Amino acid sequence: MNSLLRSLTLLLLTAFTPLQAAEKKLIVGMDLGYPPFEMRDEKGAPAGVSVDLAKALGAHLGREVVIENTPFAGLIPALKTGRIDLILSSMTATPERAQSIDFSEPYLKTGLCLLVGAKTDIQSITDADRAGRSVAVVKGTTGHIYATQQLKKARVLVLDQPSSCVLEVVQGKAEAFLFDQMSTLQNWRKNADATRALLAPFQTEAWAIGLKKGNDELRAKVNAFLADYRAKGGFDKLGDLWLAEQKAEFKKLGVPFVF
Repeated sequence: MNSLLRSLTLLLLTAFTPLQAAEKKLIVGMDLGYPPFEMRDEKGAPAGVSVDLAKALGAHLGREVVIENTPFAGLIPALKTGRIDLILSSMTATPERAQSIDFSEPYLKTGLCLLVGAKTDIQSITDADRAGRSVAVVKGTTGHIYATQQLKKARVLVLDQPSSCVLEVVQGKAEAFLFDQMSTLQNWRKNADATRALLAPFQTEAWAIGLKKGNDELRAKVNAFLADYRAKGGFDKLGDLWLAEQKAEFKKLGVPFVF
């Protein structure tokens, strides 16, 4: 009998241990194409603000973090089908998205602004929305949503990657690229001769962590982590580590910083 019990115990451990280990992993979906928030380092490993934040969240939950690199437009479908546990990818919490997924409390405030060609006379979103002009947006972003709903005269050019939108402006094929402040600042600095950054936001936004509808237990844990992380200066440290130059630039321009 003892031999039989030992055999059954071994069988059960063999059968369930891999599953239990897999359940402990926290699968975080993000698009690794938005430096300095989501990107790869020189060795090809995930890196950036969101990666560090995801690792801190995993440590708080006691779960190993696995980053699932997913195109931005595919993040919500991946969450709804259970391929990932949450979205941490510079995602704005919008009413439209909240119809299909839940969000944590906001962890970052930003806004939509413009990267424009250096030789254009564009000074505002109103200037950009003129007949004969093209405005580039990234598919599935709030910039895409805004352009679809608000731009009435300009042609909206929908592309898959931010780098493609920047290239359109640099080459003069589009007059403006509608995107978030931090990315716009970085894209301008990389292309200062060919572009200008209009960083004052014409629409303010808040980024949050996306969770599957009804997963209230995980959502409560995520919110508790964010509050604790902020209270302990975690976001300040992230800003100093990854965004020091941007913080200085925002201060010089008199634009409120994101954290």
